This record gives sequence, structure tokens and C-alpha cells, in this order.
Amino acid sequence: MSPRKAAALRDRDDSDLRGHLIATAAQLLAEQGGTGLTVRAIARAAGVADGVLYNHFADKEELLAAALRAHVDTVHRGLSPLPWPGTASVAENLIAYLAQGLAMHRAVLPVFASLLAQPAVLAQFGATPGGERDWRDRLADYLRAEHELGRLDPAADLDAAVAMLAGICHDEALSTLLPTASRPTPPTAVGSVIATLLAGIGSRSAPSA
Repeated sequence: MSPRKAAALRDRDDSDLRGHLIATAAQLLAEQGGTGLTVRAIARAAGVADGVLYNHFADKEELLAAALRAHVDTVHRGLSPLPWPGTASVAENLIAYLAQGLAMHRAVLPVFASLLAQPAVLAQFGATPGGERDWRDRLADYLRAEHELGRLDPAADLDAAVAMLAGICHDEALSTLLPTASRPTPPTAVGSVIATLLAGIGSRSAPSA
């Protein structure tokens, strides 16, 4: 580590250094996953002594949970804006939502999969609120708004629709982690998925909306 970098790190206040450690760990998670990621590796990448991490976190699990949350929030912030209810057609809008969901899951699920052997990290992550609204929640809000606008069947099971679209995202992302069973969803299939879904929940009076 260069003297200039060492001096800069020494001059950081506690909150700034904590954020630096989280950002460093989040970058390592995104690049290489959590399997085998050690405190020493994180400290070296951050340019600090190993023991410094324990001045800010109770253990490695707490740091990795914070880093995982930071990674997920970063992915959400990088997603394209989603269409508003009542604009374009429901089919076009849901294609945009599903395409974004697929992109989001491709970015985060491999990192989650690499941490399956560390349930304490995932438990702490689940107990930590995110700084960005989750894609699934945005999708649910969108469908409820379209339902209120009358552009979906009044009897539509919106929770089931959200679960179906989220399940497709999980299946596609997880399949890429299993080379022998890989079956990624091609872009042309996204429209077919939405058409099939809308056959069940679309407005009966305006099926094209």
C-alpha cells in the first residue's frame, strides 16, 4: 500500500471507514462471490490491517451481510426506469418489468448462491432493510395500480402473477449456474411469457391493453 493511501485511510472518520470496508467487500462479492472470501482478503483490498474490520463489525458475517445489501442496492439503482401504470399497454409494460427482473436476478443470484453455505450472512441480510425498493415490490405495486385502473381482470390473482414472474427470473438465473441444465430465457420468449400471463389476468373488456 502506498504511503499516500495509508495516510488517507488513517484520516478517515469511523463512518467513512466503515462505508469503505462495506464498498470493498461488496465489490469483491460482485467480482468473485462469497465462497472462500476471507477477512484478510477484504482487509488487503481495502488497504487496512486485518483487525480494523473488527472495530466496525462484530464478525465477518455482519460485514458480508452489509456488503450483500450494498451490492443488491447498487444493482437496483443501475436498473432502467420502469413504465408508469396507465401508459402504453399492460403487455408492453410487463415485458419491460420482466426484462428488468431477469437482469436484476442475473446480477444478484450468483452472489446469493455463493453464500448459501453461510446462513448467518443471509439471515443478517434478511433482517437489514434495503436502501432501494425491491423489483418484486415495484412489480406488485404496478399490477395493483393497473388493476385499479381497470386494465386487468377484476378477479385477477395479482399475488400469483407476481410469484409467476419472479419464479421465471429465479429459474432463468439459477439455470445459468448449472451448466448441464442451462436453459436461459431468450429475449423472444419474454413476450410469450407475458402473453400467456395476460390470458389469465388481462382485462376481459380490453384484451389488448
